Amino acid sequence: MVALETLDYAIIIGFFATTLIVGLLVAKKSGKSSSEYFLSGRNMPWWLLGISMVATTFSTDTPNLVTDIVRNQGVSGNWVWWAFLITGLLTVFVYAKLWRKSEVNTDIEFYELRYGGKPAKFLRGFRAVYLGVIFNVMAMSAVTLAAIKIGQIMLGLTPLETIGYAGLVTVIFSTIGGFKGVVYTDFILFFAAMAGGIGAAYYCVNLPEVGGMEGLMANEAVINKINILPDFNDTTTLITLLIIPLAVQWWSAWYPGAEPGGGGYIAQRMLAAKDENHAIGATFFFNALHYALRPWPWILVALASIVVYPDIASIHEAFPNIVESKLGDDLAYSAMLTKLPSGLLGLVMASLIAAYMSTISTHLNWGSSYVVNDFYARYVKPKASQKELVNVGRISTVLLMVVSSGVALLLTNAYQLFNIILMFGAGTGLIFILRWFWWRINAWSEISAMFSSGIISILFNFTSLGVVLFGTAEADGVLPNWSTYPVVVLLTSIVWLAVTFLTRPEKDKTLFDFYKQTQPGGPGWEKIIIKARAQGAALVTTNQKWSVPAGILATLVGCVTIYGALFSTGYWIYGYYTQASILTLLTLIATIALVKLWQRIKTRVF
Repeated sequence: MVALETLDYAIIIGFFATTLIVGLLVAKKSGKSSSEYFLSGRNMPWWLLGISMVATTFSTDTPNLVTDIVRNQGVSGNWVWWAFLITGLLTVFVYAKLWRKSEVNTDIEFYELRYGGKPAKFLRGFRAVYLGVIFNVMAMSAVTLAAIKIGQIMLGLTPLETIGYAGLVTVIFSTIGGFKGVVYTDFILFFAAMAGGIGAAYYCVNLPEVGGMEGLMANEAVINKINILPDFNDTTTLITLLIIPLAVQWWSAWYPGAEPGGGGYIAQRMLAAKDENHAIGATFFFNALHYALRPWPWILVALASIVVYPDIASIHEAFPNIVESKLGDDLAYSAMLTKLPSGLLGLVMASLIAAYMSTISTHLNWGSSYVVNDFYARYVKPKASQKELVNVGRISTVLLMVVSSGVALLLTNAYQLFNIILMFGAGTGLIFILRWFWWRINAWSEISAMFSSGIISILFNFTSLGVVLFGTAEADGVLPNWSTYPVVVLLTSIVWLAVTFLTRPEKDKTLFDFYKQTQPGGPGWEKIIIKARAQGAALVTTNQKWSVPAGILATLVGCVTIYGALFSTGYWIYGYYTQASILTLLTLIATIALVKLWQRIKTRVF
């Protein structure tokens, strides 16, 4: 526990006041309609939306998660989420403009644009509840859990006190200000969070017991944790940390903020953009900042924590009042922050509050948009007035906060929830990629994938079948332990592909209308275009060349650019100047190539 001084309180109170003022300033306009409340009238610029995406994914549980990973698996363990860069850039260069063209209010509304009949209606309603409420509550509870741990270690607060203090301001500006309030406050929250993260990393690395970067790099407990790539001689680790994420995970998994083809709150921001170019610019800006800028402050604090708190027992010894059920390596991040001096401590506390508020506010508004647009207005009261829809949105915002807080009290660590969510979405991602470009995918494809992935994951993770097939830490199973995820993906994919070909395709009119609206192009729609032409209907309204091949190439070059920036930054920090120089040069070359490719795709953002 730390004692905050007057300067610290002044920084924190000033921060709270600023966010509330912003929420109040935009409240009047945000309440005019549901479109204004959830999408800000589709008139947001790329840079503001991009920063909002980054702020959202920088939550209180993120530094804790990264710390947990680094302490147990080393820096290379971060490939479990670094691999999602491929997903993110594919969204940028292929899917962002398609989402903006669709003109839907939420990505869930997309289901009744792409599919038709009762299956589409069921899919939209079920996914609205499934993602907007159940999964959303789980994601928010992980963020709230991290806030609880920070409150316990740094301020000696009880879980209920932390929830009360942290949640109140967030609920107020989210409820009053709507999407515009969320985005504008995200702009402030991002810079506060980054300043705090960088300040904390600098101070923690330079603690006397750590000895600066030179001392950190020379520490025997740290030296085997700093590798960016896994040990290629350790087959199991290599497969788990690098090969599966890069070869399978990025395209097969559904995870909030990293959905293949875009979705969730990422799609919400693309839909709120001024136009297609701003949608593309926003998502690229997000991916660049998310992967290339943010990770290293958290990684440095995590590495320093290994020196100061070598194991969980040392954390417990330093903080004996921590509830045993909440003990874990993720606590090390908060433990390191207790060593910060006054002023910097206040800034870091404000940054953690900012991280919490930006993530929770987005999840509240996004989840509420599903409840209002895709459930209440679609099934409960289709003729509801705009005022009523806004009020329902505000009520659902409050309820989502209350329920997620309750779930947070039952959790132990963020990594536990990350794996559960990742597994439950395994195998569904390929549908989200192909549904834009292959006419044969129908509503039953998605329904079967969703349920089979969930059922298979439950059987493998919560029954003896998983033990028999994949073993435990103490005993081998029929299959290698690392194969759990690929097997779920394989079985889920077999199910939904079989269902696709065993069920009827969507009606011609549904497919015609979708193509007219979005103009996806490509060989996967050729049969439908020919059929429409035979019926005297013209579906193609543009003479532009199909941009997907160039978009895929841009994705690959973009990966080189951003990974190059991420890893060169790490090597500069490590003092490995030769590797850093080579990677920096490669990054510059890739950046130039990416700019030229971007021009070929005919996007003008800047």
